[in-house]
Amino acid sequence: MHVISYKVIREFTQKHPLSKSPMNSWFKIVNTTDFGSFAEVRQVFPSADLVDNLVIFNVGGNNYRVIVFFNYKFKKLFIRHVLTHKEYNKENWKKDKWLTSKH
Repeated sequence: MHVISYKVIREFTQKHPLSKSPMNSWFKIVNTTDFGSFAEVRQVFPSADLVDNLVIFNVGGNNYRVIVFFNYKFKKLFIRHVLTHKEYNKENWKKDKWLTSKH
């Protein structure tokens, strides 16, 4: 998948240094795997969740969340949010304009 954009991860890991290793591991997998569907994502990441049209990954032993939009046809993954578990629980990400239905 072509990941757009690693910059978000780099900025997050600078702010949260303990996240660097798990985030880089996650990135390496998604950057080198061509997912064709959410079912294929779940084969590699069994804990991934689908919320409307966004996929939520638990990274680093459930300490971090990466929320993305997949364009399977064009093999692109758009990183929408990289959050700590605490930030994720505030649910501000649900205001994302890319989310199909607003919660």
